[in-house]
Amino acid sequence: MAKRKRILSGNRPTGLLHLGNYVGALRNWVRLQDEYECFFMVADWHALTSDYADPSGLELHTSEMILDWLAVGLDPERSTLFIQSKVKQHAELNLLLSMITPLPWLERCPTYKDQIGQMANKDLGTHGFLGYPVLQAADIVIYKAHAVPVGEDQVPHVEMCRELVRRFNNFYGEVFPEPQHILSPVPKMLGVDGRKMSKSYDNCIYLKDSRPTVQKKVRTMVTDPARVRRNDPGHPEVCSVFDYHKIFNPDEVPQIEKECRAGSLGCVDCKTNLGEKINRMLDPFREKRAVYQREPKRVAKIVQEGNLRAQTEAEATLAQVREAMHLPA
Repeated sequence: MAKRKRILSGNRPTGLLHLGNYVGALRNWVRLQDEYECFFMVADWHALTSDYADPSGLELHTSEMILDWLAVGLDPERSTLFIQSKVKQHAELNLLLSMITPLPWLERCPTYKDQIGQMANKDLGTHGFLGYPVLQAADIVIYKAHAVPVGEDQVPHVEMCRELVRRFNNFYGEVFPEPQHILSPVPKMLGVDGRKMSKSYDNCIYLKDSRPTVQKKVRTMVTDPARVRRNDPGHPEVCSVFDYHKIFNPDEVPQIEKECRAGSLGCVDCKTNLGEKINRMLDPFREKRAVYQREPKRVAKIVQEGNLRAQTEAEATLAQVREAMHLPA
């Protein structure tokens, strides 16, 4: 049997994981376990690139993230689940790659400029934030990953990683493969207030939310602003609730659209239905999460074994890098 190709991806532990994280990444990760050798990383060093001033929540958010990963179906028997900062080799390779990274490559990165604008309340004029793509490249190539599942906003980072690989290999010989991006189709997923779902906006439905909490949040969701009375004809194309139905309740979408436009389906009933569909999806996650939450030693062992597996692979790659760069073994 041919050896499966390898992928690397991760989440930053900056808060609880929400539905946007699930449909945009985690759902795809679970599927990819059947096709690839998977390495999934809690990117705690990456979290520090923007949240360096107050890292007090890192430990808790890391624990919660691992529980969510296990709950949604990431399988430690099929995937390596590990914490970035526990694999010190990432830092060494990040340093070595930074030696050959042209400064203009970092300054022209579109996500750098976008995030500076989006997080104007934070001082992001730091070496760590500017060098985020180099650390990300180190994360990927240290496992010689063939591919990286990402959303469209991260494609420029993967392309920069490919450029760095070509530059490194040109200087020192063929050490790294050029990773490809696996584009994760991310459906429209707004927060309950109609803005982008974001922890900073406090408009998220979290994977660990209880059934009543989900229903309560769904009831506050923004609907068609032109619909004042229950019997008014609706315009589902401008309704966030309808977008959610497309994701979590696709079988009923044609009927919901028909009844909404006819004014025979009220927004309250529509939201109640949506809340139930989301809860049905989350119910097995809640049950599995509760099991792992009662067994902290089991979870700790999973992470420890994942860290060790990642360390072993990373050190093997670094041995090749040091030899190629004529550094002491």
